[in-house]
Amino acid sequence: MIDHSRRVYDSVLGLLSNVDNPTPMVQLSRLLPFEHTKVYAKLEWYNPFGAVKDRVAWNMIQDGEESGRITSGQKLVEPTSGNTGLALAMVSNAKGYSLTTPLSNQIPVEKRTVLRLAGVDVVELEDTLCPAPGAPEGAIARAKAISEEPDVEMLNQYANGSNPEAHYRTTGPEVWHQTGGKITHFVAGLGTCGTINGSGRFLKEQDSEVQILGVYPPAGHDIPGVRSLVQLDQTELFTPDEYDGLVEVDNDSAFEMCQRINQEESLTAGPSSGMALAGALKAVPDEPGNVVVVIFPDSIFKYSSSVLNNVAGLGAAPPSGTKREQLLDSMIENARANPDLVIDVDAAHNLWHEEKPLVIDVREPGAHSQRHIPGAINMPLDELPVLAEFLPEKRDAPLLSVCERGNLSLSGVLFLKSLGYQNVRSITGGTEAWDQNGFTVTSA
Repeated sequence: MIDHSRRVYDSVLGLLSNVDNPTPMVQLSRLLPFEHTKVYAKLEWYNPFGAVKDRVAWNMIQDGEESGRITSGQKLVEPTSGNTGLALAMVSNAKGYSLTTPLSNQIPVEKRTVLRLAGVDVVELEDTLCPAPGAPEGAIARAKAISEEPDVEMLNQYANGSNPEAHYRTTGPEVWHQTGGKITHFVAGLGTCGTINGSGRFLKEQDSEVQILGVYPPAGHDIPGVRSLVQLDQTELFTPDEYDGLVEVDNDSAFEMCQRINQEESLTAGPSSGMALAGALKAVPDEPGNVVVVIFPDSIFKYSSSVLNNVAGLGAAPPSGTKREQLLDSMIENARANPDLVIDVDAAHNLWHEEKPLVIDVREPGAHSQRHIPGAINMPLDELPVLAEFLPEKRDAPLLSVCERGNLSLSGVLFLKSLGYQNVRSITGGTEAWDQNGFTVTSA
């Protein structure tokens, strides 16, 4: 039984969103710089499993059943940054399927924990926040390998047409109906690109003048669920020629806007919502008649660890015994802001190409062997004091410290400075940014 008027259902799957049971939209009012333009947030955490990916999970499984690829007792595998995995787990639980999810160990611990609680076989890997199709040891490659086993089906949200089709069937029609056909701009963060592709296609069919805008982060970001421009080029569903504009929003701006949304609009939105709204405010002009809908993919509750890493002043007061740790944290933040101690990835590549500095990779051996800058020597941060004897004798030798995303490498810089090395810098964005910029990497 499905009775939307009384909100009574015989299964949780009856809560799945469609034009008759849409996720709500809320007009933003307090943090907007606009006089004329109206902006609405579409709150996708009102889907039954808490995120926009619920639509995709249901549609991929439904289409798989209709095509005969998914049958009774099916084993499923899917690389995921969290939300798709949870939605697939819940739909699978309702239908009697099992699920394995290879994923990055950089994904917030809250998401990984909930996936395990839902009965998922979670395979953690040294991968980026959003799985990269080209990574030989990444989540997508591992999922493909598992899918070659008997009776295992990989749904592959990164290439499956059922992903954008879910939004063509539901999200787009909901937005059109909820705005009374008055929408002028549709804005979504870019991850798999299913939301922007499917919704955008539907909205363009209703009114070709509707502007479809995609928002993405830079390389080395810490915003779960979205992809940098280089990563998007590796994704089959990324079709920028079909969009009316692309907007980059940096990590700090996304988390700052996330905080403002929660505090000023009383909406429990997550970091990717902050990124999408910040992009909308950059790209959309303040003009009479503008009606903007921004997709807020999920709520803040799965991102406590990410927020603590990116928003100052939110941690509990530390006990007095951690003053030394506080001092170290302060030193690292000072180093991050010191142009003499950091170097952006393009400048680092030029230096590496022209002067051949010694590159010290402070990650663990497993991450180093997966991919690293050619010629980089692996000196894990915990072992640097022991391995210091292998460093150059000349204290003015050029050194570059590198990790995965430019965080641990700052501690490496401080240690090397303490040994008297004068010309050492941390590569901003780390190995991930180096790889995403198309610079040469190798594996052990």
